[in-house]
Amino acid sequence: MRASRLVSLLLLLQNRGRMSAAKLAAELGVTARTVYRDVEALAAAGVPIYAETGPDGGYQLMDGYRTRLTGLTAGEAGSLFLTGLPQPAAELGLGAQVAAAELKLMAALPTPYRDASVRIRQRFHLDAPGWYREADPVPQLLAAAEALWQDQVVEISYRRWSPTPGVVTRRLHPLGLVLKAGVWYLVAGPKVRTYRVGNIEELRPLDEHFTRPAGFDLAEFWRANVESYEEAEAGETAEVRLSPAGIEALPDILGPRATRLVKRTLEPPDAEGWQRARVPLESVPHAAAGLLRLGADAQVLAPAELVTHMGKTIRAMARLYP
Repeated sequence: MRASRLVSLLLLLQNRGRMSAAKLAAELGVTARTVYRDVEALAAAGVPIYAETGPDGGYQLMDGYRTRLTGLTAGEAGSLFLTGLPQPAAELGLGAQVAAAELKLMAALPTPYRDASVRIRQRFHLDAPGWYREADPVPQLLAAAEALWQDQVVEISYRRWSPTPGVVTRRLHPLGLVLKAGVWYLVAGPKVRTYRVGNIEELRPLDEHFTRPAGFDLAEFWRANVESYEEAEAGETAEVRLSPAGIEALPDILGPRATRLVKRTLEPPDAEGWQRARVPLESVPHAAAGLLRLGADAQVLAPAELVTHMGKTIRAMARLYP
């Protein structure tokens, strides 16, 4: 552990130049006293490190010195695909590996490329979740990721709401994890399907391994799955009654693709000018959040679980506005 920390301290100074003991301690997650001891250890090992006093002082390396200790560990190499996604990396338990991998990559880059990398990081940031949306609770994400790495068969208790609401048991072969709009999904076989990780109530690794399907491409499967989900007329849907104003507002609430699907299912207007349609849904809370934005221009007719959820939410809101 200490050897890894010494390497990280050395790479921090190499990549960023002069740093105070307090800043080094914050980066490494240790105390300033530990930093003092680590600096002494590096100096004793022949590293040309020195300190400057004063308000802008700190530790730095002699000009021209560069370490060659830039080899990535297996864990760090495996985390490289998440270097731009600190929150997902932390959720997968790879936060420390990502930070270490970034340091080593920066140290290995020639100065012009390293400077360009820093400029990009200062100017661009990816924030996956949508506005006003809390992160999806994913208590089983780490267990799913571990089984995924090990090609291990798992048994899950999965909460679904369609076609019949309830908790079902599934025996799965984990093939991939996908982060879409701040929500984690597990892609799993044997019959390849997609499961929302937040709906997995329990995940039990079994003492059994499987062989991944030859030629399975996670990115290609996900692209086709999203396209099929957004364009299909079958699947998990809710029956909704919409006013003319509600139909007009659909693009702002559901987006263009889902709106096209809804409009294909519109029935003829009733005596009040309202029309029934089927709306594609992912989960009860997700559906309710969208349909509530239509206010009094939408009435949910089915499934019963969604109707109940909508009613409870609306009554709770009404109590706030007597």
